Amino acid sequence: MWLERFSGQSSQSTPTSSPSRSFSPAPRRSIQLGPSTLPRRPGLAPRTSSLSAASFGGSAENLPATGRLPNGTNLKHELATAPGADVTHPLEVLHDILGHAVDTSARENGHFKSSKNPSDLDEDINFGGLSLEDFVGGANKTGSEQESHEMPEGKDIEGEKSKFEDLHNSVLACDEVLKSVETYLTSFRADLAAVSAEIEHLQDRSTSLNNKLENRRDVEKVLGPEVEAFAIPPAIVRKIVEGVVDDGWVKALEDFEKRTKAIDAKVKEGKGIKAAQDIKPFIDDVATKAVERIRDHVVAQIKALRSPSINAQVIQQNAFLRYRNVFGFLTTRQPQLAEEISQAYINTMRWYYSSHFVRYKAALDKLSLFVIDQSDTIATDSATKRTAKLGGSHDSFVLGRRADVLRSDNEAALPSFAAEEDKTTHYLEIAFRAYNVALLDNASAEYAFLSEFFIKQPFHVTNRKFTEVLTPTFQLGQDLTKQLIDGTMDALGILICVRLNQRMAFELQRRKVPAMEGYVNATSMALWPRFQKVIDVHCESIRKVTASLAGKPAGSALSLTSSPATTQTTAPHPLTQRFANFVQGILSLSSEAGDDEPISHSLGRLRQEFEGFLVKLSKGITEARKRERFLYNNYSLVCTILADTEGKMAEELKRHFAELRDRLEGDA
Repeated sequence: MWLERFSGQSSQSTPTSSPSRSFSPAPRRSIQLGPSTLPRRPGLAPRTSSLSAASFGGSAENLPATGRLPNGTNLKHELATAPGADVTHPLEVLHDILGHAVDTSARENGHFKSSKNPSDLDEDINFGGLSLEDFVGGANKTGSEQESHEMPEGKDIEGEKSKFEDLHNSVLACDEVLKSVETYLTSFRADLAAVSAEIEHLQDRSTSLNNKLENRRDVEKVLGPEVEAFAIPPAIVRKIVEGVVDDGWVKALEDFEKRTKAIDAKVKEGKGIKAAQDIKPFIDDVATKAVERIRDHVVAQIKALRSPSINAQVIQQNAFLRYRNVFGFLTTRQPQLAEEISQAYINTMRWYYSSHFVRYKAALDKLSLFVIDQSDTIATDSATKRTAKLGGSHDSFVLGRRADVLRSDNEAALPSFAAEEDKTTHYLEIAFRAYNVALLDNASAEYAFLSEFFIKQPFHVTNRKFTEVLTPTFQLGQDLTKQLIDGTMDALGILICVRLNQRMAFELQRRKVPAMEGYVNATSMALWPRFQKVIDVHCESIRKVTASLAGKPAGSALSLTSSPATTQTTAPHPLTQRFANFVQGILSLSSEAGDDEPISHSLGRLRQEFEGFLVKLSKGITEARKRERFLYNNYSLVCTILADTEGKMAEELKRHFAELRDRLEGDA
């Protein structure tokens, strides 16, 4: 195939070879066989050839004259050593091209023997005086036709010899490259087979892993919840044992307790699960460590309550109630230890409230209070009172703005520093209200704390602890109440304290603090008897004045009038105005009173003594018309003062005095 391409380019080459000639294995390409066109394989240096398509484009005349070559050239050696015995020998191809028959018998050991020995060739050529060009052009035609044909043919053979040697070398290089390509493709095929086998192995392994995964998921669905029920995460254990006591710690403890209860429930089912038996000692160790940490935390907070100027409610909210569940865990695990810590807390808070309220009571004792004693009875002359006292002016029988303390929206207690610096004179209900409002606020907060913190304890246990904590404070409040009401004749002040105590009872019910009911009842038992006693003193004072009027002129009856001339006046008596103001104050404070109160009975006795006094006093008036006019004016004054008073008892009393007035109206 290579020689066919060359035959079309050389002017002196013969036509195509006979069909019996074998083809070259090289591909028919017109490009140069150079390093860039050959396939490369790693590790093999490319083979180059000096043969190119352009080298065959010229005629034989353009080749350099090399002369005749001796026998035994390198071409014969290469042809003799070329691999592949089944490939047509290059000399045969050459003689095929030149059109000469080749004596196959001359081939010996892979070499052809020339018919002529180079030594027999005629080396002395007669040019006949012609130039080489003329000689070649055929100017010398005297030679025989055989010589004229042989000379150009020999020159062509010698000229084309180097080209065919290069061609032969290129063919050999191509063979070597093709062998390397064959080796590379064979290796690639083996590697591809190995990769294919590896892929099949991976596919089998992937299928196996998928099957195992599906099986594991199926098993996990069944065993997962059971394993989870007997597992405690390490993070929870580490947090409980080593973590800081905060919200995260409380959450971890709650999770631990929840899992512990689940494990205990599994154990109680009696299935004999070995995992539960194995984990039980571990749970006990963690629970013991948690109990130790809870104990240390609670004790530290109890110690903080004993610090000076500390606000107990802040610690209760931030340090105790925030972690109330942990104390419940302690109560469940170590009830005896929990009881001891509770007792320590009770003792600390008893000291806390007692010390603070002692200082507060001392501040209230510094308040300046009006002194209302035996000289302030209803039948005592006001002139005598003014000469007997040096205190501030006031009217102990007029309610006035004293009732505002009951209608005030300010529920805050009087601060201790304000009580110490206050120079204003007050009535006794101010000190009573200040102490009891402070006690109500603190007691409500303490009871709410005990109910929330000791949530797992019975109701009566919480009440008992509350009573233990505040018993000294309650006693201090009762002492203050007794101190305020003992020796005083301020019936209105005492009744205001009664109403304040009743309001406190209602507020305790609203705040759901039943444990303070004993203190409220004790205070009420102290106030009501004193109120009745004061009313009895006022009644006794009127009774004494009335007794002194018997059989005597009205003008000398305990100096109630200044002279005998004034005994005949019909103007209302001063005691009537004091009586009416006093009764109006009591009725105003009792507008919503129940039938179980002793107010009605006390007012009934006071009214009877007053009416007896007026009737007996009117007997000192000699003229009957003036006497009736005197009684009418006194009853009218009472009705006028009681006119705006509301309530059941007020209506009854107003109706009674109105009947007395109307009975005398016609005669007056």
